[in-house]
Amino acid sequence: MPLIQLHANDNVLIAKRPLSLGEAVAVWGLKTKAQVPAGHKIASRAIAQGERVLKYNTEIGLATRDIAAGEHVHGHNLALADFYHEPAFGADVKPVQVLPEAQQARFMGYVRPDGRVGTRNFIGLFSSVNCSATVIHKIAAHFTPERLKPYPHIDGVVAFAQTTGCGMASPSPHFDLLRRTIAGYVRHPNLAGALIVGLGCERNQVADLVASQELRASALMQTLVMQDVGGTRATINAGIVAVERMLDAANAVRRTSVPASHLSIGLECGGSDGFSGITCNPALGAAMDILVQHGGTAILSETPEIHGVEHMLTRRAISPEVGQKLLDKLAWWTTYTQGTNVQFNGVVGHGNQQGGLANIFEKSLGSAMKAGSTPMQAFYEYAEPITHKGFVFMDSPGYDPVAVTGQIASGANLICFTTGRGSMFGSRPAPTIKLASNTDMYARLEEDMDINCGLILDGKASVQEMGQRIFEDILKHASGEPTKSELLGLGDHEFVPWHLGVVS
Repeated sequence: MPLIQLHANDNVLIAKRPLSLGEAVAVWGLKTKAQVPAGHKIASRAIAQGERVLKYNTEIGLATRDIAAGEHVHGHNLALADFYHEPAFGADVKPVQVLPEAQQARFMGYVRPDGRVGTRNFIGLFSSVNCSATVIHKIAAHFTPERLKPYPHIDGVVAFAQTTGCGMASPSPHFDLLRRTIAGYVRHPNLAGALIVGLGCERNQVADLVASQELRASALMQTLVMQDVGGTRATINAGIVAVERMLDAANAVRRTSVPASHLSIGLECGGSDGFSGITCNPALGAAMDILVQHGGTAILSETPEIHGVEHMLTRRAISPEVGQKLLDKLAWWTTYTQGTNVQFNGVVGHGNQQGGLANIFEKSLGSAMKAGSTPMQAFYEYAEPITHKGFVFMDSPGYDPVAVTGQIASGANLICFTTGRGSMFGSRPAPTIKLASNTDMYARLEEDMDINCGLILDGKASVQEMGQRIFEDILKHASGEPTKSELLGLGDHEFVPWHLGVVS
């Protein structure tokens, strides 16, 4: 059948494949009145001007004119409108019976001294300011695969450079956020060691960064300041020596069998299309329900991408306080983006539109599905350390590198990234698993995609079956099997802390 009905109350159908003008669809007793790309919507019946357009029985906009049955429904005849939904805090909370540890799935991870578990074993280099970014890149470049060959249990030496650290207000929320993000990476369980390099005259002073974030200097957590060491070349040489002193200890760590409760998964979507909310997002949600049952943590973010469907999450909040924090943050985003032509205010990206998503409400409808159906345990600020188990929400922009950076800083030791158009993304030190929404894109970009959730659309797997496969693949990659993005070497330039404030 070429069309998909997602809910009996919907007045739109989703094209499973491209539809030609005048194509008859006998099951629905209609003919298409335009060429319709795969993933796009057509009206299942006549829709009057001003009538609510429903997808998954949820409003995605108002018809701007009368729309005939069989007509293409998209941005040209669909307008964004505010729809009020009662937050109904906790109305859909269903307690989860977490499996005893003896019954939980297991993976092979690196147990750190504080009890947290890593899925990779990197040494990380950090710049307190952009002025020391080149230095840490030069230090990382020294540690080629050949030089690291005697240390087979180290995944690499990685530079996490960033573009700010000075020319910014301090103290300020932006300043605090930057320090919190850097510190979250420095203490990340996927790092065996860390080196922080500063210039010396920047606002984000290395000593203050370390003290404010309660980082402790040790053989595996070192700092350098270029103006004290003697300049660029001297700092590069000193950095190489500092890392060399960490190699033996980092290489001595071994993977051991640990329960899945130690997994913390960042949930991300990018380049979404009309199939994302039908295949990969709900399948990932099914996998997260399994993970939560096994005691793990699922982190949903991208606050602009739950705009319009926030009631789906507040109904799952374990308390009014948790749900209200999400609503308060959405109100903050309304002020933050006021007067700007950004996604939060309705306009989704070119690829989203080409893939069949008309506006942010429609995109949000699919995006929220990544979190499955378990209770929302807590709300966290960007890059705030996450301590709760189960499904939690962390505030972030929808821009993929920024959102994932926050999730990793919060403690995510693996990322699951859904895409419909084919977003090319990878991350370090937490690896990224890519989930494709449709078989055509998966086949075209198989070198970048790990899992083909298009099998759901093809009738070869159910959402629950795909969710189980995703969960099994998570365990496999958490145990060390490289993801496609790792094999391609992605992740060296995807550390992008959120810029909040004025640059002066």
